[in-house]
Amino acid sequence: MSLVRPLFVLASFLLLPALAVSESRQQPLEWEAICAADVCRATGHDGVMGVSLSADGEELALSVDTPRHQGIHRQSVDSGDSEFWVEGHSPVWFPDGQGIVFIRDHELWRVARDSDRPRRLTRDDGDVRAPVISPDGKTIAFMSGRSGHQDVWLVDAQGRDEGRDEGREPARALTEGAMTLEEARFGLAWSPDGQSIAFISNEGDYWGDNLWVVDVATGERRQLSRSFMAWYTPSWSPDGERIAVMGADKAGMWYGDMADIYVVDVASGREQRVDMAVHAMAMDRPIWGPDGDELFFPVHERAELEWWRVPVDGGVATRVSNMGGLIHAYDASASGDRFVVVRSTSTRGREADLLTLEGGEPRTLTAFASRWPGVQEAVEISYRSFDGHYIQAFRFLPPGFDPGQSYPTLIQVHGGGTNSYFNGLNLVEQRLAQQGYVVLAVNYRGGSGFGRPFQDMAIEDWSNAQALDAAAAADWVRKQPWSSGKVGIYGYSYGGIISLAAVTRAPEAFDAAVPMGGIYDWAHAWEYTDRLGRILTADGHGGTPQERPETYRVSDSVRLLDQVQTPILIMHGEADTRAPFSQFELVVEALEQHDKVFESHSYPDEPHRYRRLENRVDMYERLETWMDRWLRE
Repeated sequence: MSLVRPLFVLASFLLLPALAVSESRQQPLEWEAICAADVCRATGHDGVMGVSLSADGEELALSVDTPRHQGIHRQSVDSGDSEFWVEGHSPVWFPDGQGIVFIRDHELWRVARDSDRPRRLTRDDGDVRAPVISPDGKTIAFMSGRSGHQDVWLVDAQGRDEGRDEGREPARALTEGAMTLEEARFGLAWSPDGQSIAFISNEGDYWGDNLWVVDVATGERRQLSRSFMAWYTPSWSPDGERIAVMGADKAGMWYGDMADIYVVDVASGREQRVDMAVHAMAMDRPIWGPDGDELFFPVHERAELEWWRVPVDGGVATRVSNMGGLIHAYDASASGDRFVVVRSTSTRGREADLLTLEGGEPRTLTAFASRWPGVQEAVEISYRSFDGHYIQAFRFLPPGFDPGQSYPTLIQVHGGGTNSYFNGLNLVEQRLAQQGYVVLAVNYRGGSGFGRPFQDMAIEDWSNAQALDAAAAADWVRKQPWSSGKVGIYGYSYGGIISLAAVTRAPEAFDAAVPMGGIYDWAHAWEYTDRLGRILTADGHGGTPQERPETYRVSDSVRLLDQVQTPILIMHGEADTRAPFSQFELVVEALEQHDKVFESHSYPDEPHRYRRLENRVDMYERLETWMDRWLRE
């Protein structure tokens, strides 16, 4: 169960002298600072959170969030001159470059290029996300759940209908019932002529996310795709005749990261999967080249993301960048000759880097992200698992590590079972290493970045061999001369799933475990999880609990809790619908019944992605205290 989506998306410091560099943090890594940077609930951290490149490729509008810098900043690409612009986030340039649209307090605003006095465009007290501007700059489309579904809405870009006091609605719905309310992960795209909008909808099939177009003038909508599950944001070709979108064949496994690219003919609905030897990272949209004959997109390999290119008709895909680290977001100039990617590494927060169509070295444009003290390059290793396969892991060492001394070890298991542990700025593991632990973050089987066959190894075997991969990491650790022999395991979401699964399937492997926000009896969770949770569950098990009872029995960890020998701290949000809170209750009841050593803690009103900073801090402080208790004493 993914926390993200990176998604949810993720270099070296080439700081420009014209930029003011954030002051280094003087204190060691602290949970409050880490969780304030959003690391405790996802793979995010502070710095550049989003980017929009002006049509001419000359100026950036940056969404920034750090202790010293918040809001939208404007920056020249070539000179590096940067300044605060307005409060808000999610900026999008008008096609003529004379200003931006952005979001503030869940409403839509605009501001001129030479102004810092924004104008409010919506006054609905409703949610606004994914704004896009029509090619003529007169209308703004956005997604909102104010109708009870995720729907496409329109508002005049001049704000002429901006007040209810005039008896007019500031925005109008263009679709009705386009997408389930909780599915706030899809974006929009205007056709080049401004007459249509492409969007993703499950209107025709509750279980299918399909590509649709809607006529802006009439509201008439038409389903284009049928054979694949579409993801995130569509992308029109320059001539308006085709739409490219990321997705996965409905007949196959619906993976959370690695996607195919599909090109759909708008007039006929003919679908073409772009044939290439790699898969795209499913995080946003493919970018069309200037002549409409090539596509650019991110690819995930071995925990890192790079920028790639492929002919639109398929063929050999080649890598544009060689940066390392993790891409979180990206944008391109209207001419397609410049790309800006937001990227982090294991020692650097989110900054914007410039790539060009010609290739060459990337250029780091920004210097907003906090400089965290004592962070280290994560060392990539591999270890041999129980069945001979080698599993990738990233190792974090305590400061002043001495291989002649002994250290307790923590095994981290990532969320989103078909996703990955990314080699970005992972401050949770950095913090725990600074507290004297060797930390090993493992990319167990079923995860992305190692090819489809590696992901397919977990199908219809969820929680099982994956948990044994984690246990094999503990076995490898104990053979190292620096190991104290004490090993703990922890993880959130699918990482919580694997944490509990490991101590039930390998009872002697771990000396402490902290599962957080997981699913432990998949058949029981089926009755209570949300739509996306059901899609993932059915795909991973090859069907529903009624159709595949034996497969669900294999993944059930609750039935094995009588075998547990490991002290367990289990934590969960009480408003979680992705990993239903009833899963926490099932485990607590079973641990009590079997008289096991455990503690439990839950957080009222918290969904799968915790909202309150104090709760994120509390959860990770409890994790560290639990590990100290059982691995150090």
